[in-house]
Amino acid sequence: MDDQLNEGISPIAEVSPDELVEERPQWDAPSELPNLNDPVLYINRQLSHLQFNLRVLAQAVDDTIPLLERLRFLLIFSSNMDEFYEIRVAGLMKQVEFDRDIPGRDAMPAREVLRQINLQSHEAYQRQYQIYNDILLPALREQGVSLLRRTDWNEAQAAWVKRYFRREVQPLISPIGLDPAHPFPRLVNKSLNFILSLEGKDAFGRESGMAIVPAPRSLPRVIALPDDVAPEGQCFVQLSSIIKAHAEDLFAGMRVKEIHQFRVIRNSDVDVDADAMQDMATAIRGELHSRRFGAAVKLEIGADCPEELYTYLLQHFKLGEESLFRVQGPVNLGRLTSLIDQLERPDLCYPVFTPGLPKALKDERHIFESISLEDQLLLHPYESFAPVVDMLRQAAADPKVVAIKQTLYRTGQSSELVSLLAEAARNGKEVTVVIELRARFDEEENIHLASELQEAGAVVVYGVLNHKTHAKMMLIIRREGRKLVRYAQLGTGNYHPRNARIYTDYSLLTANETVCADVQKVFTQLTGMGKAMRLQRLLHAPFTLQRNLQAMVETEIEAAQAGKKAHIISKVNGLTEHKMIKLMYRASQAGVKVDLIVRGMCCLRPGVPGISDNIRVFSVVGRFLEHSRVHYFHNAEHQVYCSSADWMERNLLNRVEVGFPILNSKLAQRIKKELDLYLTDNCQSWRLHADGRYVLATPRGSQPQRSVQAQLLEKLAIQG
Repeated sequence: MDDQLNEGISPIAEVSPDELVEERPQWDAPSELPNLNDPVLYINRQLSHLQFNLRVLAQAVDDTIPLLERLRFLLIFSSNMDEFYEIRVAGLMKQVEFDRDIPGRDAMPAREVLRQINLQSHEAYQRQYQIYNDILLPALREQGVSLLRRTDWNEAQAAWVKRYFRREVQPLISPIGLDPAHPFPRLVNKSLNFILSLEGKDAFGRESGMAIVPAPRSLPRVIALPDDVAPEGQCFVQLSSIIKAHAEDLFAGMRVKEIHQFRVIRNSDVDVDADAMQDMATAIRGELHSRRFGAAVKLEIGADCPEELYTYLLQHFKLGEESLFRVQGPVNLGRLTSLIDQLERPDLCYPVFTPGLPKALKDERHIFESISLEDQLLLHPYESFAPVVDMLRQAAADPKVVAIKQTLYRTGQSSELVSLLAEAARNGKEVTVVIELRARFDEEENIHLASELQEAGAVVVYGVLNHKTHAKMMLIIRREGRKLVRYAQLGTGNYHPRNARIYTDYSLLTANETVCADVQKVFTQLTGMGKAMRLQRLLHAPFTLQRNLQAMVETEIEAAQAGKKAHIISKVNGLTEHKMIKLMYRASQAGVKVDLIVRGMCCLRPGVPGISDNIRVFSVVGRFLEHSRVHYFHNAEHQVYCSSADWMERNLLNRVEVGFPILNSKLAQRIKKELDLYLTDNCQSWRLHADGRYVLATPRGSQPQRSVQAQLLEKLAIQG
């Protein structure tokens, strides 16, 4: 790569994800230009996914980030890794178990992928607990926040803990002594448990020597000590410490020789047989129970647990030692989020801000009037999600509105949007809602929301079998004079108010007749049956989205071959679909400048001489989760498209997705400028190199710090 591409890029000391890896195959550039199907040109998707989690972990040691936010990144890493094992690793283990190894484009066998994942993950967890114990806990103590271990309790604190145990904990615990009449209990996925080694006989003369104590799931994992026993600063104790300290109270007259916390991570993928399904909601509801007790894929246990006990657990859960993680601290660090929630320390958090609003939406006029005058664009969380909610709120109460159609993928509990849709149905509007029940980890909630809407009189459908409905669309039909006028909202993210405060996503509010007519056609296809309808403006997966994206790339290739300027910028969450990757390679070979902003998985290998030396890949990790999908094609008729779809097989081929052009040239220019900010970030942007390493960009020399998220906050939001 030339010096210009390397400008501003340098490794980050101590915290590069590469340092969390014990072994890494070195990249050897091919001596001859390989065929574009050559496995050497493709990075393994699961290992790439793991690399994203390591970039999240690196935020925990960035001292430019407020302390509690660094702790939050550490806990997010823990939660991300849970899901990684529940879904990704579980799938690989299934392939190996049933000898159905299906290598990806990188041709790496599942066994080898698992080996590398376990190798890197063990290093990562060791680093995580090192950060937790040696960096974050001491830093919190300096700020007057202490998470006390048992050895730290003074006499008054120990007495308070004992009273708390007897009053709040002991009545809820059901200790289980293991013997033929008390087999090993079924333990819920990710639950906190203890394995004990006992000495002595009980009242019945039993002497099994071993017991399991499941921690009550209803109890908080972190408990604040009252001020009278914590005179200096804020002090907290963990439920695990309380149970350990008083375990012998659960086994009267017996001695606890050993007690160690553990938890098991299970396969949590919901597998529903579409061919045998009579009713999707009933089928999924039946599968959700099994998720809690799926096959074990990972065992976490305290580092000081003796071999005898952890070997027993491994044998019970049918796991090998590669799946054992011995941790220097509490298992399931993710549950420490409640510590952050209990602290009121704004000085240790990101500064607060108020999301901004476009000038046209600040006016007092009816929101439909503003949209009819001109398309409105919102970039969350820098700009408020409120106009999307207000659009539905006004529609629910407006007597001129006759129909509302909405897709829902993730909305959150007690969603205001769902309440407004129900209100609209009760007000006599024709309300149609397409709810995707198979939104992973939100299935149960979505089933509940579907029932709530049906009871209010809304028409609810569950999308299309074998194709998740991932499109983000809202359509409102309003009678204005003698005609029906349509208004639409199209987005790159979910209708989830909390996510709208922490995910970056675009929302387009439009009254464009052609776009709105296309939206209605997509709804008709989702709720009814028939051949794919011809759309004028929208790109529709699984039918036309990929084909049109490919056509726009081909236009850039032709322009470059004709000696014209050619440039592609694509911002997605994942890039794994091999046809799109090959097309990017072809574009690079033709001389097209390709900039890819890929938050997570990226299987494309940039910087390969003669193949991808015109491609740059960036991953921005910061305060907000980069979630928007947006594409710029310099020579396209409409240069900017937003989409609900990533460039992954599932999105382009197996889901219902929508891409939409930004027809207003002023808004398109705005998005292009915002994309350019990502390409100049030298604070939060990680650059992918040909050998698969991600290296954090840092300012060089006298360069000013440029954080895209900070710049967008300053530009669009109201600070303070």
